[in-house]
Amino acid sequence: MPESLAVRRADTSGAIAHVHDVLDAFAARDQNGEILTAVRHFPAREAQWANFPEWVKAELVSAYSAKGVSQLYTHQAAAAEAVHAEKNVVIVTPTSSGKTLCYNLPVLNAVLEDSDTRALYLFPTKALAQDQLAELYDLNQRLDNCFGVFTYDGDTPADARKAIRQKGHVVLTNPDMLHTGILPHHTRWTRLFENLRYIILDELHTYRGVFGSHLCNVLRPATHCAFLRAQAPIHLLLRDDRQSRRTGFAVARNRGGSAGFQRRACRGENFRLLQSAGGESCAGYSP
Repeated sequence: MPESLAVRRADTSGAIAHVHDVLDAFAARDQNGEILTAVRHFPAREAQWANFPEWVKAELVSAYSAKGVSQLYTHQAAAAEAVHAEKNVVIVTPTSSGKTLCYNLPVLNAVLEDSDTRALYLFPTKALAQDQLAELYDLNQRLDNCFGVFTYDGDTPADARKAIRQKGHVVLTNPDMLHTGILPHHTRWTRLFENLRYIILDELHTYRGVFGSHLCNVLRPATHCAFLRAQAPIHLLLRDDRQSRRTGFAVARNRGGSAGFQRRACRGENFRLLQSAGGESCAGYSP
């Protein structure tokens, strides 16, 4: 590996020293410089903090405080404020920067304010949905189980599906299940679509090519079903670890009930883009 690509040694902790050792091991196996293009050292950065917005309910603040979250990063506070102001939001910040809180906070606060509020979380894989389900379960227990959160996928038992349709404030699913399991039976999901206020799209960079086109065509009837039944606007929150420049979606905002709704392409001018993280910097390796 060329000398110019090497990380300059500095006084570091044991953990950082171990990172250097791992990078050296990778470099030793890349004698021709064909695998590692570059190695850069970014100095540590102090976190930028913000208080919980005043409109967040006290019990939700207490639940997060019990989890050790007494303050927000600045990008989390900005995202929550934008959603509370009824803006569509795209969150593009680094890995482990707390993107989940960016949408859980305003969504759960809305549920606490109005028990009829519903949210639909879309994940490209069931494993990702399970990770988020565990986080929501934990918050729900700290809030005395005041809201219903369920996954709805191909493994969901038939006897549980009716309960999810009626009691699920937050429904976690995937685009394929939305296409084949929910939309064809939208009349059974009246409770969801009548009160649907938020749609969350996770791992935005995966929705490209045919898969992205498929999701676009699934979102159109999904938002249409909601607009035919609801007066409140639907806000889409999209999160990703990287920018996705070629991803397109159809976005609808209800400005006058079922008689007047607009379809919009999911482009930057229609969304509030948050890509400046307020958290500490970190490193990641993707083999």
